[in-house]
Amino acid sequence: MNNNFYLNQGDPRGSVRGRRLITEVVHSRPQGLATKNGVTGSNILVQANYFKVLTRPNWTIYQYRVDFVPEVDNTRLRRGYLSEHENLLGGYIFDGTSLFCTKLFKAVPNRPYVLELLTKNRAGENIQIIIKHVSSVEAADNQQFQVLNLILRRAMEGLNLQLVARNYFDPQAKINMPNFRMELWPGYQTSIRQHESDILLCAEIAHKVMRTDSLYNILAEAIRDESDYQNAFKRQVIGMVVLTDYNNKTYRVDDVDFSSSPLCKFGTKEGDISYVEYYKKRYNITIRDYKQPLVVSRPTEKNIRGGINQLIMLIPELARATGMTDAMRANFRLMKVMSEHTRLTPDRRIERLRVFNQRLKQSKESMNVLKAWHIELDPALVEIPARVLPAEKIVFGNNKRYLCDSRADWTGEFRNSSMFSHVDIKRWYVITPSRSVRETQEFVKLCIRAAAGMKMHISEPRYDEIPDDRNGTYSQSIDNAVAKDPQMVMIVLKAHNEEKYGCIKKRTCVDRPVPSQVVTLKTIAPRQEKAAGLMSIATKVVIQMNAKLMGAPWMIELPLRGLMTVGFDVCHSSKNANKSFGALVATMDMKTSCRYFSSVSEHMKGQELSDQMSLNMTYALKAYRDHHGTLPERILFFRDGVGDGQLYHVVNTEVKFLKAKLDEIYKSAGKAEGCRMAFIIVAKRINTRYFLNKRNPVPGTVVDDVITLPERYDFFLVSQAVRQGTVSPTNYNVIHDNMGLSADKLQMLAYKMTHMYYNFSGTCRVPSVCQYAHKLAFLVAESIHRSPSPGLENQLYFL
Repeated sequence: MNNNFYLNQGDPRGSVRGRRLITEVVHSRPQGLATKNGVTGSNILVQANYFKVLTRPNWTIYQYRVDFVPEVDNTRLRRGYLSEHENLLGGYIFDGTSLFCTKLFKAVPNRPYVLELLTKNRAGENIQIIIKHVSSVEAADNQQFQVLNLILRRAMEGLNLQLVARNYFDPQAKINMPNFRMELWPGYQTSIRQHESDILLCAEIAHKVMRTDSLYNILAEAIRDESDYQNAFKRQVIGMVVLTDYNNKTYRVDDVDFSSSPLCKFGTKEGDISYVEYYKKRYNITIRDYKQPLVVSRPTEKNIRGGINQLIMLIPELARATGMTDAMRANFRLMKVMSEHTRLTPDRRIERLRVFNQRLKQSKESMNVLKAWHIELDPALVEIPARVLPAEKIVFGNNKRYLCDSRADWTGEFRNSSMFSHVDIKRWYVITPSRSVRETQEFVKLCIRAAAGMKMHISEPRYDEIPDDRNGTYSQSIDNAVAKDPQMVMIVLKAHNEEKYGCIKKRTCVDRPVPSQVVTLKTIAPRQEKAAGLMSIATKVVIQMNAKLMGAPWMIELPLRGLMTVGFDVCHSSKNANKSFGALVATMDMKTSCRYFSSVSEHMKGQELSDQMSLNMTYALKAYRDHHGTLPERILFFRDGVGDGQLYHVVNTEVKFLKAKLDEIYKSAGKAEGCRMAFIIVAKRINTRYFLNKRNPVPGTVVDDVITLPERYDFFLVSQAVRQGTVSPTNYNVIHDNMGLSADKLQMLAYKMTHMYYNFSGTCRVPSVCQYAHKLAFLVAESIHRSPSPGLENQLYFL
């Protein structure tokens, strides 16, 4: 075996070599946009988690390349040698290779460098530092913000924080959770960029789960509990991010090499050395178990750019597991304990942000860095104008209306209201294990009663009592039931089981397409003390079944006719890391129809999404035309699942391709002006938070100024209410719009659409079509792994 492996060298605090702190600024604001500010609603003032950078830097920054002769590998040493000359350099940032400072050094005649400095190492040998001029960064340049972020990170080093992956965390303030063998490290996510008129620093409180388990503990448990412990260990650790305390670096585990051990040797400049000797000599760490395997991490693109192209070998004993496993997420007690620390109420969050600002100002080291660059932070959070949009009216049966309040929840209204439109269930099957028949029948009676309360008729079902709960037995029973052409099949599971659920959904969505409702015994026959809430569970199940059969549990008041709303989202396959599923869900003009259209297509990693998307969009338009005899007047397209790095591609390729395809369809249908469409990117995972009087803003609170970005047509909207913690706004970025509606109308439409998700009688964080698309993509990626039958495309079968 080749033991010529690269070993992870010590990394400095705050090194950001090759790391992109700021993605390129993508100009996506449609041309000719007069204003992106809305007017409807009541005006309020909110605080946001941003601090203003008070002095706008007017410097020019010069970038230099730094080389050492002889070569110095360790970045910490490189930074140390350069710091001996800080009087000459003034305020500077050095990441190991690139040096940024505000001084311009004149070129030395007939030499390629501008400076040549001398220093000595510990052994007293001379080390030459050669500095070459690369370029300059003007104050107006976007690269300036990269430098500003580097400066901020240097300043944060003065707070004695530890860099884990990309963010700084505070091990001194760690929260120990010994029962769960883990620690929570509080920290900060920060970024500085140009907002509407000011340079703002966004600071968000983050938490990192640091497990006290090393990979060696996980290996020991696998050996103890599993017969094939090698594969069990691989299954658990491959894909995991681990932290090595000795150099504070994180690695992704790609493989485990059971044929090597810490006694194996690898080549260095001084000759071959074993891992045991290397760690003793370099870090004074004694490896205890010489028989443990080695964990393999492939070099990342960044490593390869830095000249490291061999596999990185790690010792399980010295690598700590980070992040959470699915088992931990499923542990209700653990999540409850964690949420007490991570879900901060607005007043606690504001206090933590104030403390962060104070710590920066009180740390001598931090202030020296900021002063050297003439940067000053405002001590107060930014205050911004916001608006609360008018509350929506929810329309039930018989035209009964309910005005939403600040709870944004109308579950209680179903006690005395019928659904907007319903489909009576006359033929349906219930499949249940024979030992659970009594509980199932009781629950079905409750469903029939709940439906009657909402003026919907459900007939007595036909029961199929199965002798056992094996997958094959369920499949056979579903086949028998579907042969009788039922409207709906209800399937009872003893407990939630991923494999059984997947088998049932494959059967009912692909092989034998039929709307299905899976319930677990735990839900429909709870213990005595929880039985009181059973009627509300039955009500929710009935609402869900009605929605799956193309009924509409409720509606909203929509002023526009001929509008198709589309949601698109992507989910990665749980079976194959290189495969993803993109789901598209579209409405068929809510003003006149309760129908939906849905379609899913799979694509491999790196494959172009635009073809699939426009193909699915063509199918949606065909369904609309079949239903209404004409094409939609307008299309409102919400695109979810776009990371910051994909924004450029979506703006410059995806939208253009889609628009050209739609225009083609419209022109061939005799509409010379083409298709009127707005394409909006929806982002949930953002660091922005805003507060009203130290409390959460109410649903419908819009912010479209100050913290928005000048190169975008964007706004923030809080559409949901939360019971604990701080509410997260959703960011909407309009990258194409020829719908002919004002910014005000688009904001109101986006808010209206968050009220239409039939799985929850309240508002959700994103427009309902996005939530439906996510639910469908998730179902296919997690359980079905192939495209569902087109026979179900007009029903919300995936609810």
